[in-house]
Amino acid sequence: MNTKKLDSVVLDEILNKMISTVDGSKGEIFAIGEQSRTQYESLVEELTLIKTQVNDVIDAGDKLEIQARHARKRLSEVSKNFNLFTENEIREAYERAHALQVELTTMQHREKQLRDRRDELERRLLGLQEIIERSEALVTQIGVVLNYLSQDLRQVGMLLEDAQAKQDFGLRIIEAQEEERKRVSREIHDGPAQMLANVMMRSELLERIFRDRGTEEGFKEIRNLRQNVRNALYEVRRIIYDLRPMALDDLGLIPTLRKYLHTIEEYNGKTKMLFQSFGEAEERRLPPRFEVALFRLAQEAVTNALKHAQAKEISVKVEVTKEYVNLLIKDDGSGFDFSELKEKKNKSFGLVGMKERVELLDGTMEIDSKIGRGTAIMIKVPSIF
Repeated sequence: MNTKKLDSVVLDEILNKMISTVDGSKGEIFAIGEQSRTQYESLVEELTLIKTQVNDVIDAGDKLEIQARHARKRLSEVSKNFNLFTENEIREAYERAHALQVELTTMQHREKQLRDRRDELERRLLGLQEIIERSEALVTQIGVVLNYLSQDLRQVGMLLEDAQAKQDFGLRIIEAQEEERKRVSREIHDGPAQMLANVMMRSELLERIFRDRGTEEGFKEIRNLRQNVRNALYEVRRIIYDLRPMALDDLGLIPTLRKYLHTIEEYNGKTKMLFQSFGEAEERRLPPRFEVALFRLAQEAVTNALKHAQAKEISVKVEVTKEYVNLLIKDDGSGFDFSELKEKKNKSFGLVGMKERVELLDGTMEIDSKIGRGTAIMIKVPSIF
């Protein structure tokens, strides 16, 4: 008994040091974000000025090109009819043509410098935007971790039997949270963020396309730009839906599952999704925590089938009766040996999490899987209306 108390004291000291360290890191990351934001705003102002200067130089260069063309034409006339002009007229024609050519060359060099600076600023702004977004995400994530360390972990620690169990449980939850946030961050960075960056860069080309290639090419570029924006919007909506589908609160479990599977089929394109509901599923709503839990269970099972089993067809069936809710997720994928999977704890964490979620609902979960014959997951929980 004394040993357990001593271990608890030691762990509390470690926990306090962790909180202090994490809190300090949060402040440093916040400072980096603010510095990046200040620099970003300064570069935006400079970029706006540079763009104005580029436009001014282009306009001045166009006018100068016209003048230089006229001067060369005048010089050509003088050269062809040398005897018809005075010495001063000849000298003036040569000097004017030369001066305009020098000025035009200087103007072109200036335009190139401004364009290079503009491109450099745009690249730096993209980098700073990514730093700002990552710092904001990290600050939020660290806030969640701090809240967990200072509150949830202490409460869980009071219920665990010993210090080792407390450590394993806490670390597993933190790792799961961090992995989920990494996944979301990676999806946003690789999807909408890249798309929007491409939209910003292509929008800069519109004026030049209209001027150099004509109206038809310009409108073609606008249509492409619109499609890019539409794709980015679709990606954002999909990520939001994965995090927390709003339809679950508004419509309930069955419509949300039907919409989710339809979206997955449309987005994935290679896997056919089937959905059926029976009993009182369409007419009656379950308590919110039950609907959320059942949706997450179906979502995890479908994700596993897509990610690990390379399934070509996935079916989800829901039956709601007065006594029970039955959820069946079945796929025709590669399947697995459940006894071997248990030994690979890191790979079976998803199934372990599903089992723990089912147990919290006082339900049962059975898994039937064989290599090469697909997987069926049967979940049964008491229904509470």
